[in-house]
Amino acid sequence: MNYKTVKGEASGSFVEKKSEFIGNIAPVKTNDEAIEFINKIKSQNRKARHNVYAYILREQNITRYSDDSEPQGTGGVPVLEVLKKEGLSDVCVVVTRYFGGILLGTGGLTRAYSKGCKLAIEAAGIMDMYLAREITVSLDYNIYGRITLLFNEFDVKLIASNFEKDITLKLLVKSEKVNDFCKKLKEAAFGSINITVGNEIYGNFSQSYE
Repeated sequence: MNYKTVKGEASGSFVEKKSEFIGNIAPVKTNDEAIEFINKIKSQNRKARHNVYAYILREQNITRYSDDSEPQGTGGVPVLEVLKKEGLSDVCVVVTRYFGGILLGTGGLTRAYSKGCKLAIEAAGIMDMYLAREITVSLDYNIYGRITLLFNEFDVKLIASNFEKDITLKLLVKSEKVNDFCKKLKEAAFGSINITVGNEIYGNFSQSYE
């Protein structure tokens, strides 16, 4: 099954009525990784009044959140709802608040913690992860043009290329499309192509590889 997560650790911040909110986000795979990230952010912000967090894991379908002494439902829940709305999993967010002396009220807190989470997500960027296989193909220059015409049709991602005596391409192809793609490759190359299909992995299909 496909899922969405973030590309890496990132942060975003803003000030609301003299309180600074800092959203930190990270991709995590396990409960231990999530707790480790939460503790790291707390350690970096020991003087902060609150370190609200939420995380969602595909493993064992785990969902956790904490208001960290903010009024119930004004911190962890809004952060968790943003993650759910974005369809993210294997992700952890900690929104730190340095209190500025002005109370925001429950509505203000909810909006502020939601914004902190959104800013962190925007800073990190989202990956669309699909079960896929890495395919390595070797071919002659005279059929290269016909081969690349198939990339858009099959949503193929080019990972790497090597242009020497022959052309070698490393491609990422969604698992359900591998058989049809390989068949079309052979047809386009009139059989004059070497294809090696790798093991199944999760690959990012949110953007083209450079």
